[in-house]
Amino acid sequence: MDDLHITTPTAALVIPARDLSWTAARSSGPGGQNVNRVASKVDLRFDLAGNESLHPALRQRLAQRHAARLDAQGRLVVISQSARTQAGNLALALERLASWVEAATVVPKKRRPTKPTRGSVRRRLDAKKRKGEKKASRRWQAD
Repeated sequence: MDDLHITTPTAALVIPARDLSWTAARSSGPGGQNVNRVASKVDLRFDLAGNESLHPALRQRLAQRHAARLDAQGRLVVISQSARTQAGNLALALERLASWVEAATVVPKKRRPTKPTRGSVRRRLDAKKRKGEKKASRRWQAD
């Protein structure tokens, strides 16, 4: 397996082949009668914990976004079984991993807490007052 090259708008990343491992198993996907004989399902694992080529913040964002896909050794697991061939599933798994890494390169904006405007506070309180007056007018009043 070759290194995985990922081109993003901000940088070009390379995941070394030593950090990627994959196995094949029998798939439950398409393939007709051939599905019972051929191991076309691909289980790709990316050693996220041991990887040194990606920036630590990028690795952390990947781990947070895909925490459910991490195994006990800290490897990111990508499973593909939608193609009929092993090579096709391997290509799809690598493509999926590349898209996950590319999405994690986007640094989320820090949220700035905002205060409601004076006008919105006044409108909210006026609406509450009108609603209270409407309900008060429905009450029975003894004369």
